Amino acid sequence: MTTTLETATIETPAGGFWLAARDGALVAAEFAERVPHRLSRLEARFGPLELRDAADPAGAASALRRFLSGDLDALEEVPLDAGGTPFQRDVWAALREIPPGTTATYAELAARVGRPAAVRAVGGANGANPVAVFVPCHRVVGKDGLRGYAGGLARKAWLLAHEETAART
Repeated sequence: MTTTLETATIETPAGGFWLAARDGALVAAEFAERVPHRLSRLEARFGPLELRDAADPAGAASALRRFLSGDLDALEEVPLDAGGTPFQRDVWAALREIPPGTTATYAELAARVGRPAAVRAVGGANGANPVAVFVPCHRVVGKDGLRGYAGGLARKAWLLAHEETAART
């Protein structure tokens, strides 16, 4: 059986951003050059895929545009189906609790999910996040500053600066 995903690519100041939704919920959000990697993960999760262009999959495109215009709460309205293990889902839920314009360290995030010694596992869950920006993995930093981001550190810095600026206005 083939799974149909509604997809769109939105141009952002940080580059093209790809969105994919299934049954009205966002299942993937990535910077465009990472789409082949994400598609292989989606195929592992759902089996064969049919991609269908859509104007606003799961409302994610319009929410992303509002976020980029300064409405930092807009992304919270989008229904998500990120999949993942129970531990990953706990980490991703904790990520959504980090307020826009602020950051948390990997150690702080590990403590928030009740696993203070699992800093590396938290980092792994953070890196496995399939719905970047909507689950704000960019808000997690190392104790000594910016650390890895699948979209690149320049994009992570841009996202953090955008949120910090918008949060002040």
